[in-house]
Amino acid sequence: MRHPDRWSVTVSPKKNDPLSSRALLQRIGLNDDGAANLLLEDDPLDSPLQSLTQALTQRYELLNTRHAFVPGDLVCWKQGMRNRRFPRDGRPAVVLEVLATPVRDSDTESGSTYFREPLDLVLGLFLDEGEHRGDFLSWHFDSRRFQPWTEGECK
Repeated sequence: MRHPDRWSVTVSPKKNDPLSSRALLQRIGLNDDGAANLLLEDDPLDSPLQSLTQALTQRYELLNTRHAFVPGDLVCWKQGMRNRRFPRDGRPAVVLEVLATPVRDSDTESGSTYFREPLDLVLGLFLDEGEHRGDFLSWHFDSRRFQPWTEGECK
């Protein structure tokens, strides 16, 4: 007979008790004092400034690596050189004209990335969105930012 004022609690063991962080470290073999020094044994990290200077130098060299384009060539952005919305990354554009004298972007704000940019390449491409989706349009670009289009290389 059960008494209404007595409670009976049955505790069954859990199959998947959560591990403490100490128990987890012990299971993976990182509980001894020697493991605490693992980070100290690694090679020293390069200075973030060093990798920044290398990246800047590489981009400078990439920007100044020129290609001789002619009308009809397919081109795409060089890696890390895209400064406009179109053409999209990985999409080709066709060279319509190479200007002997570049047109300077008319942006008068010196803080703009387009300020006095030499636009010497006229490219044609299809828009893939908006009300002009599928239309063939042309824009002027800085040829230094482009490379010959090769499927798989342009990302």
